[in-house]
Amino acid sequence: MSDVPFGFSNRDDDDDRNKRDDPSGSGANNPFGFPIGGSGAGFDPSQLGQMLTSLGQMFSSMGQPGSQSGPVNYDIAKRLARQQLGSTVTPLTSGAQRAVTDAAHLAELWLDAATTLPAGATKTVAWTANDWIEETLPTWKRLCDPVAEQVSGMWTTTLPDEAKDFAAPMIGMLGQMGGLAFGSQLGQALGQLAQEVLTSTDIGLPLGPAGTAALLPAAITEFSKGLERPESEILVYLAAREAAHQRLFGHVPWLRHQVLGAVEDYARGIRMDFSAIEQAAQNIDPMSLTDPSKLEELLSQGTFEPQTTPEQKAALERLETLLALIEGWVEVVVTDAVGDRLPGAGALAETLRRRRATGGPAEQTFATLVGLELRPRKLREAATLWRRLTTDAGLEARDAVWAHPDLLPSSEDLDNPAGFIDGVIGGGTAVFDDPLAQLAETEARERREREGRTGDEPGDEGSAQA
Repeated sequence: MSDVPFGFSNRDDDDDRNKRDDPSGSGANNPFGFPIGGSGAGFDPSQLGQMLTSLGQMFSSMGQPGSQSGPVNYDIAKRLARQQLGSTVTPLTSGAQRAVTDAAHLAELWLDAATTLPAGATKTVAWTANDWIEETLPTWKRLCDPVAEQVSGMWTTTLPDEAKDFAAPMIGMLGQMGGLAFGSQLGQALGQLAQEVLTSTDIGLPLGPAGTAALLPAAITEFSKGLERPESEILVYLAAREAAHQRLFGHVPWLRHQVLGAVEDYARGIRMDFSAIEQAAQNIDPMSLTDPSKLEELLSQGTFEPQTTPEQKAALERLETLLALIEGWVEVVVTDAVGDRLPGAGALAETLRRRRATGGPAEQTFATLVGLELRPRKLREAATLWRRLTTDAGLEARDAVWAHPDLLPSSEDLDNPAGFIDGVIGGGTAVFDDPLAQLAETEARERREREGRTGDEPGDEGSAQA
């Protein structure tokens, strides 16, 4: 499984993430995001002033009108994210904006021949890291609020009603403090993420405003170092990937909701073992909490870890498959679009595929932030399926698969694509070319399922056989 949100870790994590969240470091087990000892990261005295200043700003904002209207203090998040960037943000030049516009225009022309989906972006812009924070924050609110609400609500759900009334003032204060803690970690994570992302869809989610394709020239310049390809070529390739994502999210109306909804469903499935917390509380020596190493040891024991639920596993599998299908489709379409026009396209595709598969810094930051990783584990299988479907069925049949979520390949189809491809070639998607036919087919399928359940009841053998 994956990292869990806002500084928690999960006991079901796989081995590579267990190494990343080693108790000796300052990783996800720290709920406030600050290094608290250990031989790995240690405590940096030079950060003490900045940490205390940030804490002072957080606590001074408590109680101010409008300072927090939800489970996460996004004012603090934005402030800390910008503070982390500091003076490292290079202002955009007119040349950088023009280069992005020209690269996007060229990429759109090439994509027209590689997919039946028309251009999805109404504008293409160049962003600084600060722009990325500002423009993507509305989507982060949608992703983070369910996590924060679930974690915050856990501490009051087990209280009797009379205790809730008695503790209302304290609960309100704890809610604000939780919002400050969440906002603090969110701000630090966004500050790091803003320095690494290359486009608005770089981590697989449509984070930016609908219809806006965005590239970050400063990050692309840094990414280009050591790749032994001209930066202009890399810019065009990334512009083609961004434009392909925009075509998909712009002309598959249900896709954005499905992707973001899977993240929300995962967050709503968070549960905690309060019996373990109660038992741990009985054995805690209050004096030990003043020792950072003892506190870190307590946090690393797993007592305060949310428990993995069947709902989370289902949402995670659905999200991983959907992300793999999106990334695989984009890879195939972009490869066909750039063709031999960009000599280094194959190497760039492999670099980006490995970047996603190994879970780079941006992936790890998101995992700690929202509670799951965006690592499409079957990306290669998805790309292979889309490639075979393109070859055997053609562009129109391939792109028609996106007409309805029920038509998409399942995780099992990615492992064994032959049957799925045969179904498409046999006309499995034709009925969904007409929205009315799509609705009729959905209703007919639901009716057959209801009748099938009725036919399984005692005394209905005859009708079931008929």
